[in-house]
Amino acid sequence: MNENLFASFIAPTILGLPAAVLIILFPPLLIPTSKYLINNRLITTQQWLIKLTSKQMMAMHNTKGRTWSLMLVSLIIFIATTNLLGLLPHSFTPTTQLSMNLAMAIPLWAGAVITGFRSKIKNALAHFLPQGTPTPLIPMLVIIETISLLIQPMALAVRLTANITAGHLLMHLIGSATLAMSTINLPSTLIIFTILILLTILEIAVALIQAYVFTLLVSLYLHDNT
Repeated sequence: MNENLFASFIAPTILGLPAAVLIILFPPLLIPTSKYLINNRLITTQQWLIKLTSKQMMAMHNTKGRTWSLMLVSLIIFIATTNLLGLLPHSFTPTTQLSMNLAMAIPLWAGAVITGFRSKIKNALAHFLPQGTPTPLIPMLVIIETISLLIQPMALAVRLTANITAGHLLMHLIGSATLAMSTINLPSTLIIFTILILLTILEIAVALIQAYVFTLLVSLYLHDNT
């Protein structure tokens, strides 16, 4: 049994060198591609899911916003595959690192905001001061809206980190309890093991949902600025 509860969240190293970069680059290798005219069922299903997701996220965007479609589809595929790989035993989940999630959230958020200021500066500035605001409240509302704007990338990163980390910790605790109870009480072990299986299924769903939520929020920020 691993005594350190947070050992699985430590960035791995190979011969003293950080291996996180190699792990981050690994998920794209799992996406199958085809050189043939007629695709197999796996690639056909994959393309159908990509088109469905892209259509749902891009439906609310104008022509300028749809230029981000490739980036957003690549983002959701990367986060989903990374989250799913982290559920394998003795693996590492990069999305449990707040620094990596901030590295994804800040550039995408900044790009959306800069796009808004470049294309619709009046509408972008109008978000800082709602219409009909009483004059004495104007300075306070401007400060509040500015803080709420600047906190958006932090909220994106913290939401993804917290959800993935909490699921992994819970699986670790229940797995440890199952191992400890296996030599004490067999019926209780079977019950806890059933809970562990159900939790694993839930975590698979959470891994996919969090990838979708992260990308959808970036898409909404882009929609507000295009």
